[in-house]
Amino acid sequence: MMENRTLPIISAEGLKLIINNQNVVVIDSSYPKGKQTFKKEHLVGARFVDLDIDLADIKSDFAHGGRHPLPQVSDFVSVLNDLGISNNTHIIVYDRNTGAFAARMWWMLRAIGHEKVQVLDGGFDRAKKLGLATDTGDESAVVKSNYSAKTWLWSISEMADIEAALISNSQKVIDVRGAERYRGEVEPIDIIAGHIPGAINAPFTDNLLADGTFKSKQELKDLFSQVLGNGASQDAIFHCGSGVTACHSILALDIAGRQIPSLYVGSWSEWSRNYKPITTDM
Repeated sequence: MMENRTLPIISAEGLKLIINNQNVVVIDSSYPKGKQTFKKEHLVGARFVDLDIDLADIKSDFAHGGRHPLPQVSDFVSVLNDLGISNNTHIIVYDRNTGAFAARMWWMLRAIGHEKVQVLDGGFDRAKKLGLATDTGDESAVVKSNYSAKTWLWSISEMADIEAALISNSQKVIDVRGAERYRGEVEPIDIIAGHIPGAINAPFTDNLLADGTFKSKQELKDLFSQVLGNGASQDAIFHCGSGVTACHSILALDIAGRQIPSLYVGSWSEWSRNYKPITTDM
């Protein structure tokens, strides 16, 4: 039984009940123009993280790690300390993009062993609609903490792992980008349209209901049973454009009670810049 574990998402109603607890820290990870958006309005007491600065170590050449490579764990720990987050803090992360960016921080925290972290289901808009108080301006000063973590504990894949998986057919490679990008019809961000040969398309937006909240546990179980077939989720590798929205589907897998798969952080933004095989459905 795993009834005592922290569930990966929390409803706006659930947040309203605990938001004033001393041990709860609310994080706004809105993107893009996140800081500008945060200053315009955010949940009272929220602290801000920037995807490009705090949750990635972006290189000058995206061929090396893609558009959002992971930072060193020590650098991420420094971010957590600046946010006043300790190892026992209960963290709630939200964005304004149905959890697409909040899920990246959720993954990073869980990947260093932090259990008490949840993504706000429905994000800022749902919380505001429920009547949770909002504020404007910058963050309040916080007392720095002393977080302790040494390494990423969850599976991370590299380009060579993708190539090996496709040759051996030992792991399913799942692409969570939109179907039109996967098919090669459009590519609004990266330099080449298409997908990794052999990758299976399962858009992360399929994890959501029409109102932007996550589907039920059973609905997500059924969805990933179709995507993965008889394969075990921990034997799959999930990727997207730059290792961000793939975290949304890993979060959905956790909601469904499935094991955590590997994350190919470099994703299409790295693969497509390294003269690797590509294909389209055009």
